Amino acid sequence: MLQADAYAAFNALFDNGTIHEAACWAHARRKFHDLHAARVTPLTTEALRRIAELYVIEAEIRGKPPDERRQVRQARSRPLLDDLERWLRTTLETLSRKSDTAAAILYALKLWPALLRYCEDGAVEIDNSAAERALRGVAIGRRNYLFAGADSGGERAAAIYSLIGTAKLNGVDPEAWLRHVLTQIADHPVNQVDDFLPWNCNLPAAL
Repeated sequence: MLQADAYAAFNALFDNGTIHEAACWAHARRKFHDLHAARVTPLTTEALRRIAELYVIEAEIRGKPPDERRQVRQARSRPLLDDLERWLRTTLETLSRKSDTAAAILYALKLWPALLRYCEDGAVEIDNSAAERALRGVAIGRRNYLFAGADSGGERAAAIYSLIGTAKLNGVDPEAWLRHVLTQIADHPVNQVDDFLPWNCNLPAAL
């Protein structure tokens, strides 16, 4: 399962069916939100209201075990989604296919099976906003990364990002962890390097 934002570069990953796409409801919502921000209409208001109902359910089950989240989504979210699909298809018939509103609806309908996938797997989120927040630092600094100098520089940057991300996922301050590792690793037995993994490393109190 891969949660993605309909970026065309990901399409080849889903071709043979080995990897299933879980689409992002935040991106589907954004199509209607942008139209709503430009000009409020009953249609955009209704679309945003319906999508908001899905997020209310997600707020209630955030942090719950995957099996419980799946059960709640099947019982409460899936009926709302089925009704939303019917409403979108009915509404589409009243619009010019060249309109921006039709484009927003067609975007959602094209991705509909993938937009439903979070209801099938409780480990999947309703959107990929968490991943995008995690990558915000990369996006902010990408102009600097044009000057990595070589492929090897990019590989080293990717390794550092992985180390920092792993530390964060384990509730460890990345700066403190890296400082500790770099000051201790030279005198540490090479066959015990696993001691420095974020989930094994006990940082000194001073850090």
